[in-house]
Amino acid sequence: MPLTAFETPYLFFTGKGGVGKTSLACATAIRLADAGRRVLLVSTDPASNLDEMLGAELSRLPRPIPGVPGLMALNIDPEAAAEAYRERVLAPYRGQLPEAEVEKFREELSGACTIEIAAFDEFAGLLEETWRQQFDHVVFDTAPTGHTLRLLSLPRAWTHFLDNNIRGASCLGPHSGLTMQRDRFAEALAALSNPQLTTVVLVTRPERASLQEAERTSSELHALGLVHQRLIINAVFRATHPSDAVALAIEDRARQALARMPPALQSLPTEEVPLRGFDMLGIDRLRALLDSAQPPSGAGRLELPPLPTRSLSGLIDELAAPGHGLVLVMGKGGVGKTTLACAIAAELATRGHHVHLSTTDPAAHVASTLEGPLRNLEVSRIDPRAETQAYIEKTLRRREAELDEEGRALLLEDLASPCTEEVAVFHAFSHLVSEARTSFVVLDTAPTGHTLLLLDATGAYHRQLTRNLPPEHMRLLTPLMRLRDPAYTRLLLVTLPETTPVSEAAHLQEDLRRAGIEPWAWLINNSLLATGSQDPLLRERMRAEAEQVVRVVREYGQRVVLVPWMSEEPTGLERLHALASSGAPDEPQPLQGP
Repeated sequence: MPLTAFETPYLFFTGKGGVGKTSLACATAIRLADAGRRVLLVSTDPASNLDEMLGAELSRLPRPIPGVPGLMALNIDPEAAAEAYRERVLAPYRGQLPEAEVEKFREELSGACTIEIAAFDEFAGLLEETWRQQFDHVVFDTAPTGHTLRLLSLPRAWTHFLDNNIRGASCLGPHSGLTMQRDRFAEALAALSNPQLTTVVLVTRPERASLQEAERTSSELHALGLVHQRLIINAVFRATHPSDAVALAIEDRARQALARMPPALQSLPTEEVPLRGFDMLGIDRLRALLDSAQPPSGAGRLELPPLPTRSLSGLIDELAAPGHGLVLVMGKGGVGKTTLACAIAAELATRGHHVHLSTTDPAAHVASTLEGPLRNLEVSRIDPRAETQAYIEKTLRRREAELDEEGRALLLEDLASPCTEEVAVFHAFSHLVSEARTSFVVLDTAPTGHTLLLLDATGAYHRQLTRNLPPEHMRLLTPLMRLRDPAYTRLLLVTLPETTPVSEAAHLQEDLRRAGIEPWAWLINNSLLATGSQDPLLRERMRAEAEQVVRVVREYGQRVVLVPWMSEEPTGLERLHALASSGAPDEPQPLQGP
């Protein structure tokens, strides 16, 4: 891949979760540094794994990367940024107001909205000219596209709110603090929109859903003014074993997807990066990602004992037994959450249960995965825009009788805040949680960083409500209490049999446990272990995969399901049924090392 493709100071890697954004951002940053450039690598992902990939402990401040002269890296830590923001807002009140009032203000500043605006503030700072004087390139490894588009839309949303808010206060504290950032927001958007300064690198895989997501992202970024775009198609596979049916099927699926590439993507400058047989951990392997020479192979026979992994069919039997409940399907973007949520929901509906399948993921493709209606299955989506509009209309109707014209105008001003979206989405989420009292609700969640922000909102609501309730009303069930109840909520962690996705799922499990939520099962998706492929590259990946399955079974999962790779893309009710029926119910699945 020629370095001339990356000449602008800012390189913005984005795309659907799981396509390899972080790997390619790291590999590009290393290659630029190896060419003598001064490079800063930045992650804006709340669920960042930059530390693990580079083998270095990162912080909010740039740190040099060992083994790569000229390269520094940092993580934008949303929680730390939000805490710094809260302290700036609260500092003038300390000593002036009772501590109880100050703590009340702190609680009001605990929502996901505060985290988002504080994280954007740090992100915007990196687009200032002072950084261009220190570095030749700033390479951004972003969160999955739904979260990233939300981040990039904040400057316009908050600028509009500040232009129309006349009272000097908002849900983020005093108006003056935000007004001081108005110019910074505008400068950040101007830098991103300038083709001389910023290149947007859309990363995709040769897969139908991934290419469709890249097209949507390209269009939405164009609408925001980010028009200087390139496309990287990652993990392109070429079969080398002429009689290996699995290898030929993988290559054929990719060829068909690329043949149907959306026209908007065909017009972009494009590079292809081949599939590699190794995980992208460590500087040597990241260097090899963009080079023809690969690091030494870890080839050799891998002996595995039989492990008590379960079948997906057997797991659905357990889910169906209570007759109702909430099934949360959660994990990093790109691991197959939507497909598995659809397969589980369709199978429960086929068995005669009423099922509501919904999603909080801005980039979800539930309808296109199902490819048709099914009896007993209701499908919906928590659309932030639609939920926000419905919430505003409901609020106005509820308070219409008590408001005069001036009061109504002030209420509309409050509701114009981007924070209203957070509240509206939380209300929709809460309604779905309560619906599982009498039927099944299968919820396909956003990629982990975005989901954790939603759970933060759930926790903040729980704390506020329970703190204000009199003792006689403490039996009221909040959404967080239902999420913590294993008899009510079954949380499924989805991952791929690769080092980084497993590590990210393990970090998510730790976060959930801190919130008092225990994952019910791990689903390891797209496993090649049972295929028996003889293709050398696939065999190399299978060896690495087996190590990760052993790791999950021994260290993390109470229940572990190995979901096989399917020769046909699992879309449509017939193929989803085949996926849900994979494996014999309640039989341990032995693993065989290739």
